[in-house]
Amino acid sequence: MDHKSISIPAEVLPNQSKIEKARSTIKTSLPDKGIGVQETEAHLREDITQGLSNSSKSSRYYGFVTGGATPAAQAADNIVTEFDQNVQVHLPTETIATDVEYHTLNMLCELVELDPQQWRHRTFTTGATGSNIMGLACAREYVLQKKAKGQGLSLSVAEDGLLEFALIAKVQILTTVPHSSIRKAASIVGLGHKSVVDCSMESTPYKFDMSKLENALLTPSTASIIMISCSEVNTGMFATESRQEMEEIRRLADAHDAWIHVDAAFGFMARLLPANKDFGRIRGGTEGLELADSITGDGHKMLNVPYDTGFYLSKHLEIGTQVFQNPNAVYLSAGASMIPSPLNIGLENSRRFRALPVYANLIAYGRSGYANMIERQVTLARMIADFLHASSDYAVYEPSPNMSREDLLSSVFVIVLFRAVDTGINERLVSSIKETRKIYCSGTSWQGIPAARFAISNWKCDPAHDFAVIKEVLEEVVKR
Repeated sequence: MDHKSISIPAEVLPNQSKIEKARSTIKTSLPDKGIGVQETEAHLREDITQGLSNSSKSSRYYGFVTGGATPAAQAADNIVTEFDQNVQVHLPTETIATDVEYHTLNMLCELVELDPQQWRHRTFTTGATGSNIMGLACAREYVLQKKAKGQGLSLSVAEDGLLEFALIAKVQILTTVPHSSIRKAASIVGLGHKSVVDCSMESTPYKFDMSKLENALLTPSTASIIMISCSEVNTGMFATESRQEMEEIRRLADAHDAWIHVDAAFGFMARLLPANKDFGRIRGGTEGLELADSITGDGHKMLNVPYDTGFYLSKHLEIGTQVFQNPNAVYLSAGASMIPSPLNIGLENSRRFRALPVYANLIAYGRSGYANMIERQVTLARMIADFLHASSDYAVYEPSPNMSREDLLSSVFVIVLFRAVDTGINERLVSSIKETRKIYCSGTSWQGIPAARFAISNWKCDPAHDFAVIKEVLEEVVKR
């Protein structure tokens, strides 16, 4: 990816006067007579865009783990709109849209070293939230069927409903520092926020306490879903650090008929890093990913395709079909094929051709292009962490107390969590950074007090150039 020959806007965010001016141009009531296409296009370009952030166009937007749209993905997305395929039913004599999607998902598996033949239930979604809903819906179906079968009953949530399981078992989600979308998904699929159970270590809350996990799995009359954070959103840390840990979790899951769901919204891309001393610790967080039952990923993060694109991978196509099929809708049926109709294995019946921008990126840049992009992003994150670690004005999150510089940097993926030492500065840290309009970072909390977070995920990332701007801003805000 040629990231050095591109033009990057000086401002990540429009200033307040631009925002107010753009807001004042918004048409607030429906005209009786339209203004026409040409005037509308001018209005959009000259007025509306002036009040939009440059989150995709700038390499220095570090909020929400938002990637940018590459030139290849932008071109593909325009074609998606132009041809407006409703990718719902596999109709091989009418369109190749589902063929493109099928092979894109194959290549996506290959990108992160997963065998496509093992992950036969796979589909695109609107993002990680939709994928996590799918993961918990499939997991709920699987673990409750197992509980019913243990009592000699043949029941399915998809067929019989949750109430039929009321006297058989409840469901718990065993995890560490879950993303908020997991609790939302738990609510949507009828498990409830309280089904999420913390099994983390006290000293390192993003990691599993294996004793807690095993004890929770022994809870009577309870079916279990194990949810693993593959790079937690606030710290960037991984819930597991080796294949051995994943093997132990897999052993426990098999012993207790549990389902393993991995939220790898952006962490799955760490599998592209070389397995050397610089990246070995990060790679360790993704080792054994192939032992999971299902995986969530987000395309509009580090795959750098436009919003809204996520994906879901599962080894259990039969479970997915039970949960998501459209029963008794003959008009939506397709003939027998190796490619299942997306509407029978996903949330939506109507959906955009989300696969095409992903397809475009995969063939345009290949494995080496993505690997180079990830290495640049990690390099920048570590440059930021190194600066913060050496600074007397800032404190940077350390996975373990009093870590050496080398150990700290080896643990950094693409997230850097930090705060100002001066509490007065810290209270306004995020707003002060945003006010410069030069860089953007998200506000969060660390140990119960306000903090800031860099999330490096744009394909335009240029470590040396971007770090110079970041250092300038961070030094500026502590002097105000």
